[in-house]
Amino acid sequence: MYEERPALLDGAVLWTRTAAAGPTAERPVLPDGCMDLIWADGSLLVAGPDTRAYVPGEFAARYAGIRFAPGDAPGFFGVPAHELRDRRVALGALWGEAEARRLGERIAEAPDPAAALEELVLRRAAEAPAPDPLLRAVVACLAAGRAVAETAEAVGLGVRGLHRRSLDAFGYGPKTLARVLRLQRALAMVRAGVPYAEAALRAGCADQAHLARETRALAGTTLSAYKASVSAVSAVSAASAKSETPLPSGSRTTA
Repeated sequence: MYEERPALLDGAVLWTRTAAAGPTAERPVLPDGCMDLIWADGSLLVAGPDTRAYVPGEFAARYAGIRFAPGDAPGFFGVPAHELRDRRVALGALWGEAEARRLGERIAEAPDPAAALEELVLRRAAEAPAPDPLLRAVVACLAAGRAVAETAEAVGLGVRGLHRRSLDAFGYGPKTLARVLRLQRALAMVRAGVPYAEAALRAGCADQAHLARETRALAGTTLSAYKASVSAVSAVSAASAKSETPLPSGSRTTA
């Protein structure tokens, strides 16, 4: 089962996932402009910004993760986002093996690993540089469908300066971030049952064919296959929820 909620850290999302007994339905993780700190069965790893769909190769019984708002994670981890682009790396590679092991074990011993992970992130974030309001403005402009040149002017940067800042903050340039955010808008509507052509236009694509090309390029699938995978995951999650014993209050599950 998979669940998520707004984290106590501004702009972040706390999510959990636990393996369900019986058949499972998996779908790739799609680019979203974000980076995550993930606890998986005692180990801590960092998921960098994706430019293509990520297909998990290994599975843990329990996961807890913090998904940072776009642009916020590099200051927290102390590394430019482009160095982690399309990568999953052990936290020990960034903070040292001993420290990462200690933190992972502390979370594993907690009654609620997700809450312990959130507490860790809040404590570390208080010691890290504050999120840059300019980057939040960049994300807001691009998410609203504004052009890169218009966004650069709105935040007081040249196009080249915006590109440099974006590489460090998001892992890729503003054009790629705009495409990722547009695809996320469109697929959210597809999940809600909006027809493909309408979702494409409302998200900012030229037409349905444009959205179909972007879905293949960034998500590695077709619109119909994506919608079918969402339905399959929902069906398995519902079946698992009926068969599983409820967890103690405060725990969060995922499938």
